[in-house]
Amino acid sequence: MQKYLFACIFLLFTAFSFAQVQTGKASFYADKFEGRRTASGVKYHHNKATAAHRHLPFGTKVRVTNLANNKTTVVEINDRGPFVSGRIIDLSKSSAKKLGYLGMGVTDVAIEVIGGDSDAIADVSTPADIDNGEPTTSNVSTNPEPNANPDASVAQVEPLEFYELNINRVEPDWFGIQIGSFQELTNLIRLADNLKGSYQKDVIVQVKVIQDIKVYTLVVGKFKTRDKAEKFKTEVSKRYPESFIVDFSKF
Repeated sequence: MQKYLFACIFLLFTAFSFAQVQTGKASFYADKFEGRRTASGVKYHHNKATAAHRHLPFGTKVRVTNLANNKTTVVEINDRGPFVSGRIIDLSKSSAKKLGYLGMGVTDVAIEVIGGDSDAIADVSTPADIDNGEPTTSNVSTNPEPNANPDASVAQVEPLEFYELNINRVEPDWFGIQIGSFQELTNLIRLADNLKGSYQKDVIVQVKVIQDIKVYTLVVGKFKTRDKAEKFKTEVSKRYPESFIVDFSKF
């Protein structure tokens, strides 16, 4: 009887957990993990739609949404991790590319369970999960490659950081270059300071709500023509390959 009650409680807990949308940071596997065995016993391959999660059952299919650009993809859990504070999922490199955050290293995501071990990814995916528009690019990357993110130093916590902020609400009518989006204001402020110092351009923050989650998008530059924006984007893309032009005149 006791075992029966425990089983019922476990099933109810599992069903409740699967109904939830989890948000947090996503990373991706470093190249050195190619061909290594995952916790489930299968080998990791960067071109497969797989991921690591701390507790979801192997074979679970989850939809991952990049909160920076609303791109989605579906992956199968076949490994354990990531074991880094704040990170909730570790994607294969090809899956991270579909979500468009290879250049950033990590991004804010929402994950939702949409299938189990008996479901095929193709059966639970939608067209948006498969075709995410413009091109974008584990096993567990608990030991990420050094310098995988050109601006990794920006995300490091330094003691006694002080920033002077001059806040003005604006109504942009220009072209800008979107670098990325964040839920954590600390990382946004650090990167904004880095960008302003590196490129000597104005930086603005656009506040968005994606799937009822507030995110902050960092946009660099105020260009009156698309040609000027394109030239600057070419320069910025060397460090931030997933950056793109935003035409605020259409907003």
